[in-house]
Amino acid sequence: MTRVQTSDKRPVLALSGGVGGSKLALGLARVLNHGALTIVANTGDDFEHLGLHISPDIDTLIYVLAGLQNQQTGWGRRDETWSFMAALGELGGETWFKLGDRDLAIHVERTRRLRAGETLSTITSEIARSLGITSRILPMTDDRVRTRVITQSGTLDFQRYFVEAQCLPEVTGFLFDGAAHAQPHPEVLATIRNPALRAIIICPSNPFISIDPILALPDLRSALASSVAPVIAVSPIIGGHAVKGPTAKMMKELGRTVDVLTVADHYRDVIDGFVIDTTDAQLASKLDLPIEVRPILMLSLADRETLAHAVLKFADRLANPTT
Repeated sequence: MTRVQTSDKRPVLALSGGVGGSKLALGLARVLNHGALTIVANTGDDFEHLGLHISPDIDTLIYVLAGLQNQQTGWGRRDETWSFMAALGELGGETWFKLGDRDLAIHVERTRRLRAGETLSTITSEIARSLGITSRILPMTDDRVRTRVITQSGTLDFQRYFVEAQCLPEVTGFLFDGAAHAQPHPEVLATIRNPALRAIIICPSNPFISIDPILALPDLRSALASSVAPVIAVSPIIGGHAVKGPTAKMMKELGRTVDVLTVADHYRDVIDGFVIDTTDAQLASKLDLPIEVRPILMLSLADRETLAHAVLKFADRLANPTT
């Protein structure tokens, strides 16, 4: 499909988790000029497994932007094989977290370089560049932050909850271990404070486990709130349902109504505008902030690009209301 890029070369910043957020991140990458997009990736999902450092959200963004993603699963690489996992299972090893044979390469290389003293951000940038990605993917921090899910069954490391327990335990809260003392990547803060910044986009990722770990970093939330660029969030909820993942389930278990009003309220102190689906148009009048009503279900590449264009135009209108 031919890209239709904007002529505006000003930088754009996106905050994203994995599968859900990566769809809009891809749309933005395709419609913006090369190098204009910086994506801040959640690293609260990162963990150590089988001696390897796994960065699920970073890897999903890399695979999606490089055109290597597995279309069937939404995560991992396409044309994957599973000989390693089969052999590991024969030895009685842990097989609850699936690592494909091709996928292993990125984990092994990342782990090797981390142990050699390189930063996660340097490694991520160089891997992305080697795969032809022109947008910048930045970990939210080079420090260790780990999301832990508080449930009725006890507190679980995120991947134990999400993958091993398949999101079944009832959620009562979240912890972001290390966030209070972690430093946001300096280029993230520099980009937010850049007077030429066109827009900050919060992708339609899970607010609690994909975006909140980013916002939990010192100075990050206040920097967003004081940015001269409009901050736009795209709803991960359509018609009272989550497009992907356990967002709706978590909202119910936390005692919150599953609708766009709840999501908007969650981001109220940092956003200047909110994008909701046409299905939820009747709720727009109940939101006391600027609203853009658009189809936001991204089933095709064209959908991703169309929504990206719409979000950017919405941001431009907020930045220049008289034009």
